[in-house]
Amino acid sequence: MIDTHAALIYIMVMVAAADNNLADSELQIIGDVVNHLPVFAEYDKNRLTKDLKDCAVLLGRETGLEEALKSVKSAVPAKLRETAYALACDVAAAGGTAGRELGQETLRLLELLRHRLAVDRLTAAAIERGARARFSHL
Repeated sequence: MIDTHAALIYIMVMVAAADNNLADSELQIIGDVVNHLPVFAEYDKNRLTKDLKDCAVLLGRETGLEEALKSVKSAVPAKLRETAYALACDVAAAGGTAGRELGQETLRLLELLRHRLAVDRLTAAAIERGARARFSHL
């Protein structure tokens, strides 16, 4: 069983690892999120490396993705589900910068997360558009 902070980190790692290519921009955004967003104000940042590794180990298992999705669903309270989806979209958008479109694996994972977190389609579309806007380049 994981706590809410770990679940939010797992969500970001799952999205970053969806295309089997952890981009520096994705790792950077995870660090920035943990260091700056209010949802992580009470998080012990010394745990970050452990939580990242624990998620990677879990995802390496045969049924790891399904286990991770179940864990995050039960660990993220309803009031933070939109926040969790927004974090996922930010990581995806950071990884899709520099003219790269999001891969099918990433898009599918976002869809799975949206359903597991029970984020309605309209809210999800607004969150996704906001993430694209924040990570746009000239």
